Amino acid sequence: MWADLDPIGRASSGGYRRFAWTAEDHTLREWFAGECAARGLDMVEDRMGNQWAWWGDPDRDGPGVVVGSHLDSVPDGGAYDGPLGVVSGLAVVDALRDNGFVPARPVAVVNFGDEEGARFGVACAGSRVITGAMTAERVLGLTNADGVTMAEALRRAGRDPDTIGADPETLRRVGQFVELHVEQGRALADLDQATSAVAVGTDIWPHGRWRIDLPGTADHAGTTALPDRQDAMLSAAEVVLAARSAAASNGCVATTGKIEVEPGGVNAIPSHVRLWLDARGADQNAVRATVSAVAAAAARCGGTLSEESWTDTTRFDDDLSGRLREILGAHTPMLGTGAGHDAGVLATAGVSTSMLFVRNPTGVSHSPAEFAERDDCLRGVEALTKVVQELAS
Repeated sequence: MWADLDPIGRASSGGYRRFAWTAEDHTLREWFAGECAARGLDMVEDRMGNQWAWWGDPDRDGPGVVVGSHLDSVPDGGAYDGPLGVVSGLAVVDALRDNGFVPARPVAVVNFGDEEGARFGVACAGSRVITGAMTAERVLGLTNADGVTMAEALRRAGRDPDTIGADPETLRRVGQFVELHVEQGRALADLDQATSAVAVGTDIWPHGRWRIDLPGTADHAGTTALPDRQDAMLSAAEVVLAARSAAASNGCVATTGKIEVEPGGVNAIPSHVRLWLDARGADQNAVRATVSAVAAAAARCGGTLSEESWTDTTRFDDDLSGRLREILGAHTPMLGTGAGHDAGVLATAGVSTSMLFVRNPTGVSHSPAEFAERDDCLRGVEALTKVVQELAS
């Protein structure tokens, strides 16, 4: 399965460009459907196109135990973020069947769509819509860098935008959701090597995204004296540095990873710069303080800051996380994360949810350098197999 996924959406950087409702996304969805069909799983799609492959009948015998993750990527992302959870979920079905296990409760593997938000700018769109955290009107109106709306992208992919919406029926089928994911940091790599290949998730840090607009005046780069310039790019530089300083002071992280410049000429002074801030931290008040400092820096430059998304601290089900640790052993680390996941969206919607993290020896993620050792991936499958067997018995 891993080898099958390897070439899909591969970029010249060695990373991946697997964006929602593109040809690459279609290929990934077809691959998932084929793997599920080969196992005799009953695959259905919800009202946002997320794929659920059921072993058993969740309407008759549910709610069931669900594992899985997503297959899309950030621009030039790594191979493990998302696909590791999907492949591991399918491998768990194989392992349980090889062991002769017959689940007393239905078991499913899910492939959530548009988790990264790389094309339309909002992460976890697939799970946000079905839980009602984001309305159909908003998601369909989202646009990509080329001005294509989500509604138009869906039509081009052969789908009907009018069917998009909250899907409580799908959620009622989910009794517990356990998402396995490569760790996006070094916490496990810095622990004892013998006991730290897999961790149980506890929570997701509060996090959000903000858009910053900074005005300037377009002029000639060669003839305009420095004192006469109103250069929006200089304002952007001040704001980026202010974000770094504020994050360091408040014990958070802040990132400016996307920027748009107008008019965009090499020999033209920028008249407008639009940039996006991502801020996260273990403490919600500290994150808010960081963003307030960035907003003040933008205001000093005549600019504005507007919130595009915000998620409070998301705690996974303490009882479920505790049970996972009992199943895997008291030596299993408990780990919070600064990365957002579909598991967090489901947890906020009231679904009993937890996560398993597989060690990343470099700690690097959202990069072609993202990695997990084969043996650690197999330990992740083994751990998830134990969990599903216990929960579905």
